Amino acid sequence: MSVPAPKIRPARARPALKLVKTQQLPREEWLQVRQQGIGSSDAAAAVGLHPYKSPLQLWLEKTGRVTSGTKQADSSHAKPSLSEMPEDGPLYWGTLLEPLVAAHYTKRTGHRVRRVNAVLQHPDKPWMLANIDREVIGASDAQILECKTAGIQGSRMWSDGVPEYVQLQVLHQLAVTGKQAADVAVLLGGQEVQIHRIHRNEDMICHLMELEEAFWRYVQKDCPPPADGSGSSAKALLSMFPTDQGTTLDLSDDLVMSALFSDYLDVRQQLERFVAQEAQLRQSLQQRMGDSTRLLFGQGSVTWKKVKDTQVIDGESLARDHPNLVESYRKPKAGGRRFSVQVREIGTTDANHDEAPMPAS
Repeated sequence: MSVPAPKIRPARARPALKLVKTQQLPREEWLQVRQQGIGSSDAAAAVGLHPYKSPLQLWLEKTGRVTSGTKQADSSHAKPSLSEMPEDGPLYWGTLLEPLVAAHYTKRTGHRVRRVNAVLQHPDKPWMLANIDREVIGASDAQILECKTAGIQGSRMWSDGVPEYVQLQVLHQLAVTGKQAADVAVLLGGQEVQIHRIHRNEDMICHLMELEEAFWRYVQKDCPPPADGSGSSAKALLSMFPTDQGTTLDLSDDLVMSALFSDYLDVRQQLERFVAQEAQLRQSLQQRMGDSTRLLFGQGSVTWKKVKDTQVIDGESLARDHPNLVESYRKPKAGGRRFSVQVREIGTTDANHDEAPMPAS
């Protein structure tokens, strides 16, 4: 939902500083500038509320350990050119359609807009940076325009208004620029444009800045933030520790980690019970369903449909009949790391529980 307007208009904030112009800035230099602070598209990740990127992944990027792989990037002429982007990716279509979204915004609202070809910096917090899509010219009700595009799947995130991670991005922009309101124009599914207003909210901005500053201290100290259980954190951990050294780290006397391990074992046991219970309930529904396609209940429905037959390569026969051909198409694949748990029980041998290996990035 859009952030409501505060009842009392706050005192005018100081305007942003122009850290560097981006119109002719090479991409490599632009990426170096982004490492100097938290940009508006980093805000949600920095506080652990981004759907695709964890604080740990963002920390790897800000400390220069990996390059940015975010699907959502601040607008700037220093982004890759369209010719450098894969045409089946959201960044390509977002970049291609952004001017059309901005033009439609002007047509619908009558507000003229223009690009801001600069990295902006907060006047008091030098680590707070922002690129804004466009500034709104001569309008008293909104001063910033943020353009978005969402495909059919991504449009679901907009069903209740502006997604939280976008709200945080815009609040960060308002914090850096000192502006009072911003409009978010989003093209949904290639056929519907919605315009949402986000007002400056001092309480939310102060809280956001506190959380961002806490994250930035991790960067300054070169100390990683804790993993948050997300898929992004799992990939970040594998990037940090891709291989093991064959050594053993004895934490038997570490009370904190021993308690954490006990909690982990308890959760695994509960999860195994729930997985078994879910399977039994699902099979009971399937047994009652028989050859029906759908079961209907007052609170919902389930379907059990035949998947379309497909043609697959008989790899075993191919390798037997044409071994040289198969060999010529082999390529190395990096191995991951398998996480295995051995539970020590009195009077018995260790019980071994394996998880699937984490794939290499």
